[in-house]
Amino acid sequence: MQLLGPRRWVEIPGSNTLELPPLLVHGKHDGRYKGNPEKLERVVGLAANIVESEEMIDDGTLPIELMEIEHQRRKMDLALNLVDQYFLFLNQWNWGDSILCWIRQCETTFELNSNLRPFLRGDVWPHAGRKSFVDLLMDKQVKSDSGSLESAVGMRLTFRQPPPIACFSNQFLLYLNGTLASTAYGTWASMNPDPVSSLPPERFHFDVVTM
Repeated sequence: MQLLGPRRWVEIPGSNTLELPPLLVHGKHDGRYKGNPEKLERVVGLAANIVESEEMIDDGTLPIELMEIEHQRRKMDLALNLVDQYFLFLNQWNWGDSILCWIRQCETTFELNSNLRPFLRGDVWPHAGRKSFVDLLMDKQVKSDSGSLESAVGMRLTFRQPPPIACFSNQFLLYLNGTLASTAYGTWASMNPDPVSSLPPERFHFDVVTM
């Protein structure tokens, strides 16, 4: 085991670079909406219903003659904002789903390699946990265009399938999803018995492939 700052690193026998399965990231989950005007219009309509039902618009300061026009404009602006946040959620969930699938494949790879197999066992010290694979992605500077990798995994842990926009409140889409995702990830990451050690990034190679 090596210590570098506050982190522990497992020491893998040999010096060769070890090949891990590719991380297969499916195309943007919102493409099915943006590529289909009818579906996109339906999603915007559902978002507008959220705006109306949660009374997000205050018309009290508007003149009577402008109230209806301005109300519709504000409703559409807020609905489009919610749709953007929903698409961000979909893409984040998509990344998390791809990462969890990749981790399961990596675990299989470790089990089949006698030099790597011990590092996934909790009764061997030091050992790596599932969180170590997320850390490896960050150490290899893998980046998502939809937020942090931890939040992506946390979102996937929270939702087995991404719900339709009608299931969300405006508070969730605008404010609460980040907190929920980080809490889910933190709980998941703490499930391995300590101490959990990191995987040395220079010893592993894998490709990130956008499907």
